[in-house]
Amino acid sequence: MILFRDTNGDGKYDLRTIFLGKLNQPYGILVLGDWFYVANTDGLWRYPYKTGQTEITAKGTKILDLPAGGYNNHWTRNLIAGKDGKKILISVGSGSNVAEHGLNNEIRRANILEINPDGSGERIYASGLRNPVGTDWEPKTGKLFTVVNERDKLGDGLVPDYLTGVQEGGFYGWPYAYFGQHEDPSVKQKNPEMVKKTLVPDLALGSHTASLGLAFYTGNKFPQQYRGGAFIAQHGSWNSSKLVGYKVLYAPFANGKPTGELQDFLTGFVADLEKGEVYGRPVDVAVLKDGSILVSDDSANKIWRVSAK
Repeated sequence: MILFRDTNGDGKYDLRTIFLGKLNQPYGILVLGDWFYVANTDGLWRYPYKTGQTEITAKGTKILDLPAGGYNNHWTRNLIAGKDGKKILISVGSGSNVAEHGLNNEIRRANILEINPDGSGERIYASGLRNPVGTDWEPKTGKLFTVVNERDKLGDGLVPDYLTGVQEGGFYGWPYAYFGQHEDPSVKQKNPEMVKKTLVPDLALGSHTASLGLAFYTGNKFPQQYRGGAFIAQHGSWNSSKLVGYKVLYAPFANGKPTGELQDFLTGFVADLEKGEVYGRPVDVAVLKDGSILVSDDSANKIWRVSAK
């Protein structure tokens, strides 16, 4: 079963069962026009598609190669259509923690890429994003937001994952700096000019939380306090002496920006904090047309539905 963005422009999701052939670590999926897109870790494929199809028999075409392999499962390739439907944005994480294998290993990585729907015209939409995964358009301003997994091995308190509005052409620090112009002392390749160019993210989400999924709530069924803000799925991280993450957060917004608050929305995934045991690990969040939300959980192998009475 797979989940994909509807094409009617309401920013919500439909659930469909689609059967495809053998894929290579697929993550991002998108319906745009008469095409069904699947982002494997090593390339973007598209298949002819008509609304309502439950099986795709036509042969897919690989329209774009993507860099694959690398550090600690930075394999996800998320997809989102441009606001006007004329472009596709692809999130590509870094191939290392802090470019310890050299910058040649990071070509086209730690970026959000932009392409035409046929795979042509690639350009970097924003860079210095160590591992951007969830992306969504803020409903009032139409600005792109993303959640980013930051670097490891600097201790439990550093570096915070973050939610941020994405400035087109902006640079967000990786690998030279983190959370603004804080130079990373562990990075071998120094670049003071790029440190100076680093933009400050909008909202810290806690260090090593592995914040992955992002969805703005565009429904009207939840209480008013949950409308217009962002749900964020935190998968939880290995690089911490204690369990952090393992929940879904809600970040309220006002005037198109996060207010700075964070609220626990869906918890209970931690079974035993002392033993480090968990029941599940949230990955992605999506809003359904009925106003409920879905949360995928790749540890329990479930999709959870949360609705309001």
